[in-house]
Amino acid sequence: GGGGGGGEGCPFMRVEDSLADRKGPELVDLATPGKASKSTSKRNKRRQKKPSPAMPSLVQRLFGTCREVFSDGGAGAVPSPADVERLRSVLDPMRPSDVGLTPNMPYFRNVGNTGRPPVTYLHLYECDKFSIGIFCLPQSAVIPLHNHPGMTVFSKILFGSVHIKSYDWVDGPEQANESLYFQPAGMRLARVKTNTAFMAPCESSILYPTTGGNMHCFHALSSCAVLDVLGPPYSDIEGRHCTYYNDFPFANFSGDSVPAAGDDGVYAWLKEREKPDDFCVVGAQYMGPRIVDN
Repeated sequence: GGGGGGGEGCPFMRVEDSLADRKGPELVDLATPGKASKSTSKRNKRRQKKPSPAMPSLVQRLFGTCREVFSDGGAGAVPSPADVERLRSVLDPMRPSDVGLTPNMPYFRNVGNTGRPPVTYLHLYECDKFSIGIFCLPQSAVIPLHNHPGMTVFSKILFGSVHIKSYDWVDGPEQANESLYFQPAGMRLARVKTNTAFMAPCESSILYPTTGGNMHCFHALSSCAVLDVLGPPYSDIEGRHCTYYNDFPFANFSGDSVPAAGDDGVYAWLKEREKPDDFCVVGAQYMGPRIVDN
Protein backbone atom coordinates (compact mmCIF):
# COMPACT_ATOMS: atom_id res chain seq x y z
CA GLY A 1 0.00 0.00 0.00
CA GLY A 2 1.08 3.48 -0.28
CA GLY A 3 -0.27 6.71 0.04
CA GLY A 4 -0.67 11.00 -3.36
CA GLY A 5 -4.87 16.47 -4.91
CA GLY A 6 -3.30 13.82 -7.23
CA GLY A 7 0.08 12.97 -5.96
CA GLU A 8 0.89 14.18 -2.48
CA GLY A 9 1.44 11.38 -0.03
CA CYS A 10 1.91 8.74 -2.66
CA PRO A 11 5.38 7.28 -2.16
CA PHE A 12 5.35 5.77 -5.63
CA MET A 13 4.87 9.05 -7.47
CA ARG A 14 7.33 11.67 -8.58
CA VAL A 15 5.98 15.22 -8.55
CA GLU A 16 5.90 15.41 -12.32
CA ASP A 17 3.69 12.30 -12.43
CA SER A 18 0.95 14.06 -10.49
CA LEU A 19 -1.93 14.89 -12.83
CA ALA A 20 -4.45 16.09 -10.32
CA ASP A 21 -6.87 17.48 -12.87
CA ARG A 22 -7.05 14.51 -15.21
CA LYS A 23 -10.71 13.76 -15.66
CA GLY A 24 -12.28 11.13 -17.84
CA PRO A 25 -15.34 12.17 -19.85
CA GLU A 26 -17.74 10.71 -17.31
CA LEU A 27 -16.00 12.61 -14.51
CA VAL A 28 -16.43 15.90 -16.33
CA ASP A 29 -20.12 15.14 -16.82
CA LEU A 30 -20.53 14.46 -13.11
CA ALA A 31 -19.08 17.86 -12.37
CA THR A 32 -21.66 19.72 -14.50
CA PRO A 33 -25.13 18.47 -13.50
CA GLY A 34 -27.95 19.28 -15.93
CA LYS A 35 -30.32 22.16 -15.13
CA ALA A 36 -33.83 21.21 -14.03
CA SER A 37 -36.70 22.86 -15.88
CA LYS A 38 -38.23 25.89 -14.11
CA SER A 39 -41.61 24.27 -13.43
CA THR A 40 -40.13 21.17 -11.78
CA SER A 41 -37.73 23.21 -9.67
CA LYS A 42 -40.64 25.37 -8.39
CA ARG A 43 -42.65 22.25 -7.54
CA ASN A 44 -39.64 20.78 -5.75
CA LYS A 45 -39.14 23.98 -3.73
CA ARG A 46 -42.73 23.79 -2.46
CA ARG A 47 -42.26 20.14 -1.50
CA GLN A 48 -38.98 20.61 0.35
CA LYS A 49 -39.15 20.43 4.12
CA LYS A 50 -36.31 21.55 6.34
CA PRO A 51 -33.45 19.15 5.63
CA SER A 52 -32.77 16.67 8.41
CA PRO A 53 -29.09 16.43 9.35
CA ALA A 54 -27.55 14.08 6.79
CA MET A 55 -25.95 10.84 7.91
CA PRO A 56 -22.20 11.27 7.52
CA SER A 57 -20.85 9.42 4.49
CA LEU A 58 -18.87 6.24 5.10
CA VAL A 59 -15.77 8.13 3.95
CA GLN A 60 -16.42 10.80 6.60
CA ARG A 61 -16.89 8.07 9.24
CA LEU A 62 -13.63 6.49 8.09
CA PHE A 63 -11.85 9.84 8.44
CA GLY A 64 -13.27 10.42 11.95
CA THR A 65 -12.31 6.92 13.08
CA CYS A 66 -8.77 7.28 11.67
CA ARG A 67 -8.35 10.60 13.45
CA GLU A 68 -9.23 8.98 16.78
CA VAL A 69 -7.33 5.71 16.22
CA PHE A 70 -4.10 7.39 15.08
CA SER A 71 -4.27 10.43 17.40
CA ASP A 72 -1.33 9.24 19.54
CA GLY A 73 0.40 7.52 16.66
CA GLY A 74 3.93 7.83 15.46
CA ALA A 75 6.37 5.51 13.74
CA GLY A 76 6.19 2.06 15.31
CA ALA A 77 3.11 2.90 17.43
CA VAL A 78 0.49 0.21 16.80
CA PRO A 79 -3.21 0.87 17.49
CA SER A 80 -4.76 -1.27 20.24
CA PRO A 81 -6.63 -4.43 19.15
CA ALA A 82 -9.93 -2.66 19.98
CA ASP A 83 -9.00 0.30 17.75
CA VAL A 84 -7.89 -2.03 14.95
CA GLU A 85 -11.33 -3.68 15.07
CA ARG A 86 -13.10 -0.29 15.15
CA LEU A 87 -11.33 0.82 12.01
CA ARG A 88 -11.80 -2.54 10.32
CA SER A 89 -15.55 -2.41 11.05
CA VAL A 90 -15.82 0.91 9.15
CA LEU A 91 -13.66 -0.29 6.23
CA ASP A 92 -15.13 -3.77 5.75
CA PRO A 93 -18.58 -2.73 4.46
CA MET A 94 -17.17 -0.12 2.05
CA ARG A 95 -18.07 -0.52 -1.62
CA PRO A 96 -16.93 1.31 -4.78
CA SER A 97 -20.07 3.49 -4.70
CA ASP A 98 -19.09 4.81 -1.25
CA VAL A 99 -16.04 6.48 -2.83
CA GLY A 100 -17.60 7.47 -6.17
CA LEU A 101 -16.00 4.65 -8.19
CA THR A 102 -17.43 2.36 -10.85
CA PRO A 103 -15.45 -0.44 -12.55
CA ASN A 104 -15.95 1.15 -16.00
CA MET A 105 -13.99 4.33 -15.19
CA PRO A 106 -10.96 5.03 -17.40
CA TYR A 107 -8.44 4.24 -14.64
CA PHE A 108 -9.35 0.56 -14.86
CA ARG A 109 -8.90 0.18 -18.63
CA ASN A 110 -5.87 -1.64 -19.89
CA VAL A 111 -5.11 0.27 -23.07
CA GLY A 112 -3.11 -2.63 -24.46
CA ASN A 113 0.23 -0.82 -24.65
CA THR A 114 3.22 -3.07 -24.21
CA GLY A 115 4.54 -3.23 -20.69
CA ARG A 116 2.71 -2.86 -17.40
CA PRO A 117 -0.36 -0.60 -17.38
CA PRO A 118 -0.07 2.46 -15.13
CA VAL A 119 -1.65 2.52 -11.68
CA THR A 120 -3.83 5.52 -10.75
CA TYR A 121 -3.75 6.99 -7.23
CA LEU A 122 -6.72 8.94 -5.84
CA HIS A 123 -5.72 11.06 -2.84
CA LEU A 124 -8.45 11.45 -0.19
CA TYR A 125 -6.64 12.83 2.84
CA GLU A 126 -3.26 13.15 4.50
CA CYS A 127 -1.90 14.62 7.73
CA ASP A 128 1.21 13.74 9.73
CA LYS A 129 -0.70 10.99 11.59
CA PHE A 130 -2.39 9.08 8.73
CA SER A 131 -3.29 9.09 5.04
CA ILE A 132 -6.23 7.70 3.03
CA GLY A 133 -5.99 6.94 -0.68
CA ILE A 134 -7.18 4.54 -3.38
CA PHE A 135 -5.06 2.63 -5.88
CA CYS A 136 -6.86 1.85 -9.15
CA LEU A 137 -5.29 -1.05 -11.06
CA PRO A 138 -6.16 -2.21 -14.58
CA GLN A 139 -5.95 -5.96 -15.12
CA SER A 140 -2.30 -7.21 -14.99
CA ALA A 141 -1.05 -4.00 -13.29
CA VAL A 142 1.52 -4.57 -10.56
CA ILE A 143 2.52 -2.67 -7.42
CA PRO A 144 6.02 -4.08 -6.86
CA LEU A 145 7.38 -5.42 -3.58
CA HIS A 146 7.88 -2.54 -1.13
CA ASN A 147 7.93 -1.87 2.61
CA HIS A 148 6.04 0.23 5.19
CA PRO A 149 8.65 1.25 7.82
CA GLY A 150 7.16 1.73 11.30
CA MET A 151 3.64 1.80 9.85
CA THR A 152 0.29 0.08 10.37
CA VAL A 153 -1.57 -0.29 7.05
CA PHE A 154 -5.20 -1.24 6.40
CA SER A 155 -5.98 -2.37 2.83
CA LYS A 156 -9.56 -2.87 1.63
CA ILE A 157 -10.23 -4.33 -1.84
CA LEU A 158 -13.30 -2.42 -3.07
CA PHE A 159 -13.84 -4.56 -6.16
CA GLY A 160 -12.02 -7.04 -8.36
CA SER A 161 -9.40 -9.63 -7.51
CA VAL A 162 -5.73 -9.23 -6.68
CA HIS A 163 -2.88 -11.58 -5.82
CA ILE A 164 -0.94 -10.43 -2.76
CA LYS A 165 2.44 -11.76 -1.70
CA SER A 166 3.86 -10.44 1.55
CA TYR A 167 6.86 -10.96 3.80
CA ASP A 168 8.15 -10.11 7.26
CA TRP A 169 11.82 -9.98 8.22
CA VAL A 170 13.20 -13.00 10.04
CA ASP A 171 14.48 -11.73 13.40
CA GLY A 172 14.92 -13.09 16.91
CA PRO A 173 15.19 -16.85 17.56
CA GLU A 174 14.96 -17.77 13.87
CA GLN A 175 18.18 -15.87 13.19
CA ALA A 176 20.00 -18.83 14.77
CA ASN A 177 18.72 -21.05 11.96
CA GLU A 178 19.71 -18.46 9.39
CA SER A 179 23.36 -18.81 10.37
CA LEU A 180 23.24 -22.42 9.13
CA TYR A 181 22.88 -21.05 5.61
CA PHE A 182 25.16 -18.97 3.46
CA GLN A 183 23.83 -15.39 3.49
CA PRO A 184 24.29 -13.70 0.11
CA ALA A 185 25.79 -10.20 0.11
CA GLY A 186 23.25 -7.39 0.45
CA MET A 187 20.38 -9.77 1.13
CA ARG A 188 18.23 -10.34 4.18
CA LEU A 189 16.13 -13.34 5.10
CA ALA A 190 12.35 -12.90 5.10
CA ARG A 191 9.47 -15.23 5.85
CA VAL A 192 6.45 -15.43 3.54
CA LYS A 193 3.30 -14.23 5.33
CA THR A 194 0.73 -14.25 2.49
CA ASN A 195 0.82 -15.70 -1.01
CA THR A 196 -2.75 -15.83 -2.20
CA ALA A 197 -5.49 -14.29 -4.33
CA PHE A 198 -8.19 -12.12 -2.76
CA MET A 199 -11.51 -11.25 -4.38
CA ALA A 200 -13.95 -8.54 -3.26
CA PRO A 201 -16.00 -8.54 -1.13
CA CYS A 202 -13.51 -9.64 1.53
CA GLU A 203 -12.28 -8.40 4.89
CA SER A 204 -9.67 -5.67 5.09
CA SER A 205 -6.12 -6.91 5.52
CA ILE A 206 -3.84 -5.29 8.10
CA LEU A 207 -0.07 -5.18 8.28
CA TYR A 208 2.01 -3.93 11.19
CA PRO A 209 5.55 -2.54 11.60
CA THR A 210 7.11 -5.98 12.17
CA THR A 211 4.30 -8.48 11.47
CA GLY A 212 1.38 -9.15 9.16
CA GLY A 213 3.42 -8.93 5.94
CA ASN A 214 5.04 -5.48 6.17
CA MET A 215 6.60 -5.90 2.71
CA HIS A 216 4.08 -6.71 0.01
CA CYS A 217 3.38 -6.69 -3.71
CA PHE A 218 0.05 -6.63 -5.59
CA HIS A 219 -0.75 -8.20 -8.96
CA ALA A 220 -4.18 -7.33 -10.40
CA LEU A 221 -5.87 -10.53 -11.62
CA SER A 222 -8.77 -8.38 -12.85
CA SER A 223 -9.21 -4.60 -12.77
CA CYS A 224 -9.50 -3.68 -9.10
CA ALA A 225 -9.47 -0.84 -6.57
CA VAL A 226 -7.69 -0.96 -3.20
CA LEU A 227 -8.35 1.61 -0.47
CA ASP A 228 -5.32 2.11 1.78
CA VAL A 229 -5.11 3.70 5.22
CA LEU A 230 -1.53 4.31 6.41
CA GLY A 231 -0.68 5.30 9.96
CA PRO A 232 1.62 7.16 9.97
CA PRO A 233 2.20 7.93 6.25
CA TYR A 234 5.55 7.73 4.47
CA SER A 235 7.79 10.69 5.33
CA ASP A 236 11.25 11.36 3.94
CA ILE A 237 11.81 13.97 6.67
CA GLU A 238 11.06 11.43 9.42
CA GLY A 239 13.00 8.68 7.65
CA ARG A 240 10.02 6.56 6.55
CA HIS A 241 11.14 5.96 2.96
CA CYS A 242 9.50 3.55 0.57
CA THR A 243 12.07 0.86 -0.26
CA TYR A 244 11.63 -1.63 -3.11
CA TYR A 245 12.92 -5.20 -3.13
CA ASN A 246 13.62 -8.14 -5.39
CA ASP A 247 12.85 -11.51 -3.86
CA PHE A 248 14.90 -14.63 -4.54
CA PRO A 249 13.99 -18.23 -3.71
CA PHE A 250 15.59 -19.37 -0.48
CA ALA A 251 17.05 -22.53 -2.06
CA ASN A 252 19.05 -20.51 -4.61
CA PHE A 253 21.52 -19.40 -1.97
CA SER A 254 21.35 -22.00 0.77
CA GLY A 255 24.73 -23.48 -0.19
CA ASP A 256 25.27 -27.14 0.60
CA SER A 257 22.94 -27.23 3.60
CA VAL A 258 19.52 -28.65 2.87
CA PRO A 259 16.71 -26.65 4.45
CA ALA A 260 14.01 -28.48 6.38
CA ALA A 261 11.27 -29.87 4.16
CA GLY A 262 9.04 -27.09 2.88
CA ASP A 263 11.35 -24.23 3.91
CA ASP A 264 11.79 -23.14 0.32
CA GLY A 265 8.20 -21.88 0.15
CA VAL A 266 8.36 -20.31 3.60
CA TYR A 267 11.52 -18.19 3.26
CA ALA A 268 13.03 -15.92 0.62
CA TRP A 269 16.01 -13.60 0.34
CA LEU A 270 15.11 -9.93 -0.22
CA LYS A 271 17.49 -7.45 -1.79
CA GLU A 272 16.92 -3.68 -2.02
CA ARG A 273 16.50 -2.24 -5.51
CA GLU A 274 15.66 1.05 -7.19
CA LYS A 275 12.03 1.79 -8.02
CA PRO A 276 11.29 -0.41 -11.08
CA ASP A 277 11.34 1.55 -14.37
CA ASP A 278 8.12 -0.07 -15.59
CA PHE A 279 6.17 0.97 -12.47
CA CYS A 280 4.19 4.10 -13.28
CA VAL A 281 1.71 5.79 -10.93
CA VAL A 282 -0.38 8.78 -12.01
CA GLY A 283 -2.52 10.95 -9.76
CA ALA A 284 -6.16 11.68 -10.55
CA GLN A 285 -8.86 13.73 -8.89
CA TYR A 286 -10.90 11.90 -6.24
CA MET A 287 -14.57 12.50 -7.12
CA GLY A 288 -16.33 10.75 -4.23
CA PRO A 289 -17.90 12.20 -1.07
CA ARG A 290 -15.73 14.95 0.39
CA ILE A 291 -13.96 14.61 3.70
CA VAL A 292 -14.77 17.54 6.00
CA ASP A 293 -11.84 18.18 8.32
CA ASN A 294 -13.62 20.00 11.13
